[in-house]
Amino acid sequence: MDFPDELKYSREHQWVRVEGDRAVIGLTDFAQQELGIIKAVELPLQGDELEQDDTFGSVEARKTVAELYAPLSGEVLEVNEELEEAPELINDDPYDGGWLAQVRIADPEELKLLLSADDYMEYISEKE
Repeated sequence: MDFPDELKYSREHQWVRVEGDRAVIGLTDFAQQELGIIKAVELPLQGDELEQDDTFGSVEARKTVAELYAPLSGEVLEVNEELEEAPELINDDPYDGGWLAQVRIADPEELKLLLSADDYMEYISEKE
């Protein structure tokens, strides 16, 4: 499994890449492997306001539907529309082509609540 050091991670298995006042959000490599082949994705709409830790969509795999929880609060600036036709991009490329949404960061202090790559690896190893 791959956990790039430059990303932040939530305990709900999303990653965050900070780009200025924006955050790109996706599902971690661990999460996509646990879910298996992803069949469908439900994402928020552009302009929606996310609150940290609230659900903002879902991912449907063969055996389950998993809720997506916002790692940060902010306005949705863009969603990955390619996932509508090709949700398996999350399995194939979770950190680039499989991103979920981009949000304008409402409260930069919330970033401090996210995990580093090392802390996330420790967190998931404790759960297994």
